[in-house]
Amino acid sequence: MNLIIPENYNPVLSVRETQNAIKYIRDTFQYEFGKELNLSRISAPIFVRKNSGLNDDLNGTEKPVSFTMMELNDEPIEVVHSLAKWKRMALKKYGFQLHEGLYTNMNAIRKDEALDNLHSVYVDQWDWEKVISKDERTINVLKQHVETIFKVIKHMEHEVWYKYPQAVNHLPDKIHFMTTQELLDRYPDMTSKERENAITKELGCVFLMRIGGKLSNGEKHDGRAPDYDDWELNGDILFWYEPLQCSLEISSMGIRVSEESLLKQLEIENCMERAKLPFHKAILDKKLPYSIGGGIGQSRLCMLLLKKAHIGEVQASLWPDQMVKECLENNIPLL
Repeated sequence: MNLIIPENYNPVLSVRETQNAIKYIRDTFQYEFGKELNLSRISAPIFVRKNSGLNDDLNGTEKPVSFTMMELNDEPIEVVHSLAKWKRMALKKYGFQLHEGLYTNMNAIRKDEALDNLHSVYVDQWDWEKVISKDERTINVLKQHVETIFKVIKHMEHEVWYKYPQAVNHLPDKIHFMTTQELLDRYPDMTSKERENAITKELGCVFLMRIGGKLSNGEKHDGRAPDYDDWELNGDILFWYEPLQCSLEISSMGIRVSEESLLKQLEIENCMERAKLPFHKAILDKKLPYSIGGGIGQSRLCMLLLKKAHIGEVQASLWPDQMVKECLENNIPLL
């Protein structure tokens, strides 16, 4: 168990006030975010067929929660880790056109997650996906979308301040852009997590780009599945989070793989067998739109804006008994 206890922590809002603030943040953010990125809300599945290839493999080591369905001849079904691949299929299925997109409330279970102040087995995020053209698969287009999301988050800071001035967390005014290789060059003697902490503490908010491939030291900054993000055109939005003295990832996003980058990344990861799965075959046959998309953590955003010490203050989940006990003793009210 890895638990950080901020000194003299004061949650400021009561549990009921916090619940009201959570609803306000979620309702307001998704409306503003959808409007700014031209996204329509749609419904999404909680589970998918295992043989569809649609589940998110995350770092490639996490095992999904699975079960069988009697009415599908006991076919294996998996609870989603995220909807990274499903959304791109939905763009095609629902007829979204160029520069139109979708978002959905995604609920997932990641049973192998190591629990701490920021990580829960229950994941709730806004998953979004938007149609772009092939010639828009560029760093500039990626940065434009990052800037838009940052602008909406800053707008939410103002909205929360208006309703809860005693509780709002004041955010930096600018987001900076840096690649994982540039970060390694800057802090060559640190681990990847230490590098993230150092750069966000220095700059406040960073979009860390190019995650998934190996760096000059022969290591990856972080694992990333080979079959949705293009590793040259992706990244994470990271904020320095003063209450916990660490970086806080709010969003993982990127321009999705083309037929060329999919094959390249599958080969690097030695999983060319995936090319035969329906989702991957559709990309290789150019039957799916080119797209950009990502996930924005709902509980993480509420944490960030309300200066909460533990993600369990803004979502209901399960925690080890010892963690619950220590939180209770230190004025951290878990839901």
